[in-house]
Amino acid sequence: MATKGPREAREEGPFMSDTRPNVLLITVDQWPGHMLSCAGHPTVLTPTLDQLARNGIRYTNAYAETPICIPARRTLMTGTTTRTHGDRVFGTTNTMPKHLPTIADAFRGAGYQTLCVGKLHVYPPRDRIGFDNVLLSEEGRPHLGGPDDHDIYLADQGHPGKQFLHGMNNNNYMHRAWHLPEDCHVTNWASFTMAREMRRRDPTRPAFWCLSYTAPHPPLVPLQTYMDLYRQFIPPAPLAAPWSAADAELPFALKMVRNYWPALPPHVLEEVRRAFYAMATHIDHQLRVVIGTLREEGLLDDTVILITADHGDMLGDHGLYAKRTYYQGSSNIPCILVGRAADTRIGTDRVDHRLVGLQDVMPTLLDLAGIPVPATVEGQSMLAPTPRAVLTGDTLENNGATRMAHDGRHKLIWYPAGNAFQLFDLERDPTEVENRAADPDYGAIRARLAAALAEAAWGSDLDAGWVRDGVLHGFDPGPYPGRPDRSLSGQRGLHYPQPPAFAPDKMVGFPT
Repeated sequence: MATKGPREAREEGPFMSDTRPNVLLITVDQWPGHMLSCAGHPTVLTPTLDQLARNGIRYTNAYAETPICIPARRTLMTGTTTRTHGDRVFGTTNTMPKHLPTIADAFRGAGYQTLCVGKLHVYPPRDRIGFDNVLLSEEGRPHLGGPDDHDIYLADQGHPGKQFLHGMNNNNYMHRAWHLPEDCHVTNWASFTMAREMRRRDPTRPAFWCLSYTAPHPPLVPLQTYMDLYRQFIPPAPLAAPWSAADAELPFALKMVRNYWPALPPHVLEEVRRAFYAMATHIDHQLRVVIGTLREEGLLDDTVILITADHGDMLGDHGLYAKRTYYQGSSNIPCILVGRAADTRIGTDRVDHRLVGLQDVMPTLLDLAGIPVPATVEGQSMLAPTPRAVLTGDTLENNGATRMAHDGRHKLIWYPAGNAFQLFDLERDPTEVENRAADPDYGAIRARLAAALAEAAWGSDLDAGWVRDGVLHGFDPGPYPGRPDRSLSGQRGLHYPQPPAFAPDKMVGFPT
């Protein structure tokens, strides 16, 4: 009998008859969970995401355990908590822990082809962390290493180093229309690049694709088309509460945020929200290019899709901006799971109120692909029969440190600096107006959630004595001095002919 050649053996191998699904993970950056039409938002237009939600499950209680870009993405990619992967700050030069298999490692090890397009936010930036290939758009961080594939595209189109010549900022809320041709916008580039790579896939193997948009994270530079679209709408007024109106009584960490992002006049904030919504709707429409490519390639019915965000944005609610807090605008994130056409586990047009975190993305997608979940993963499948009882979260290790425990209805927020507490009953008070931390009727709930925080404590919480003998003690930070923002929130400049070079571990864009 003649020996079969490698090509014949491959065609008769397991991949030609592989019935496992393709998997598409879509992440957006700094998108609040309530900012969807299907979630009841009165202004924002998200027709694509609304339809995807009807095609599967929308999780209303999805949270970023650490609502800061880099730590959130480490949790997403490893399925682990900060105590395991080691970053709750913003470790720009922290490498991905080698002992923790990533979601890309797991899929590639199971025979999947793996690709990421967009923002990966790892160090060094060209570390593929298990993906076969990564095409990057890293928001102008050449000092961390490169090259950046979106920057390469801009140079190829005759715009070298000009991504940030709009003058807007990655960490504040100035805004204007995008200054280069539409195809050069990072949202268009990411969508086009992913659609092209889907068409260039290996047809003999299933694929795991990760599409990671950088918007609506600032800089707020929407296409003029989308800014014009929102001229017909009046955005909702920002949320307010007695606790957030008392500046002198705010926890130290919130004073830091207020100092870094001073209050905007109502007419300015209204325009900021229009620009932010415009960036979001732009993504929503561009998703149709990617979904349409899957459909035309005959892949859509056999593709699992999960859409989520690394964190949200306060957008002026309670006088706060950006992320790193545990109020709903910052920590609650969109989460939509769509199964294959014939799926019965996920179903359609469902809303699930269980507590889920970014640590659950990896085990959920591996579960749906029939791939064993690595023993290092601490999250659980979003389809598990028994939801978790409590989700904890932690950010920062300085005066801005914040901790959160959530039981699905009640959310306890602890600020170690000053040992300040807030407790919200989200069933009765979804906009977090009434702080119940000192309410005796909620005493048992506060004690239970505080015990969960003490049990989850690690690192500086224990080393600095913020938590001792299972009790939350915090520390006295002294008076808040207030500091100027000399870096203009980490302003970018001209990145040509030589990209900027400065210390990669220098942190910018953070309240101090």
